[in-house]
Amino acid sequence: MDTPKPPQKPAQLLHDLESIRELLGDNSSEPPLLIDSLDPDSIPVLSDIVSAPPGPPPPFHTTPVARPSAAAAAATQTASQLREQIEPRLHDSTRELQHLSAELRAAAQLILQDVIDDFVPQIEAELKRRLEARLPRLLPPRKP
Repeated sequence: MDTPKPPQKPAQLLHDLESIRELLGDNSSEPPLLIDSLDPDSIPVLSDIVSAPPGPPPPFHTTPVARPSAAAAAATQTASQLREQIEPRLHDSTRELQHLSAELRAAAQLILQDVIDDFVPQIEAELKRRLEARLPRLLPPRKP
């Protein structure tokens, strides 16, 4: 497992930062200000870039609503016909699945009962053996 590094002291961090500044060639003691490198007059304003053209505004155009094509209508009709054919089968399949599920559950219950019937005598014998082994510890021995 990794051992954590001991935390560095602030003086060591400050020394590391100063050595990095020296390596980069920045010997000024003050950090640069953002306004030193940015001329506020050089930033364009949206109204300077986009101006409205002279004259009345262009007319508002609406696109006509697309009507379904013959192919789309045929596809819709085909989908409806398929739905009419599939839905009854789907309901029949659902009923069939429910019937199969009930049969499987009944078979599982019978198998479980068979397993219980097979193992109960063994479990009973083991419990009797353990009880007889503990009986002397649980009850004091009989005095004749």
